[in-house]
Amino acid sequence: MNDQHAATDVPEETDQDRELRETLGTALGTAQEHIQQNGGFFPFGITLSNDGELRIVMIAPGEPDENGDVDAGQMLTDVHDLLRQGRDDYRAVAVVSDVSLPDHGSDGIHGAAEHRNGEVLAAIIPYTPTAEGFAFSAMEPDTHEPSIWVD
Repeated sequence: MNDQHAATDVPEETDQDRELRETLGTALGTAQEHIQQNGGFFPFGITLSNDGELRIVMIAPGEPDENGDVDAGQMLTDVHDLLRQGRDDYRAVAVVSDVSLPDHGSDGIHGAAEHRNGEVLAAIIPYTPTAEGFAFSAMEPDTHEPSIWVD
C-alpha cells in the first residue's frame, strides 16, 4: 500500500463537523481575546446562522451582590435560554464560560458547540496568569450534553 492510497482512506470532514469546529473555534478564540484584554469574561454564545454568518450573543450582567460579584451561573442560564428561543435561525451554536479547573490547578475556558442535527463538540483551554498576561495550555477535549436543541 502506498502513502497516497492511505491518505484517501481518511474520511472527509462533513459540513456538520466543519460548522461545529468553526463555531467552537470562534467562541474559544474570542474568549481568549477577552481574557488577554480584560483578565476574564462573562459567559457568551456564538451562533452560526442559517445564512452562514457567525455572530456573538452576550447577556448584560445582573446587579452585583453585596460582595460585588456577578452571578455568572445565572448569565450562563440566560445565554442558553436566549439561544434556545432563537434556535430555528441557527445551524450551530457555541457557549463559552470561564471555569475553575481544580485538576489543573488553574482556571480555564470551557466551550461547547452544538449542531441542530444533534452533534456536540466540547473542549477546555486551561490558562494561568503570567507577568506578561496569560499563558494558555493546549486545548483538551471535554464532554457535554446537548442543551439547545432539546425539548
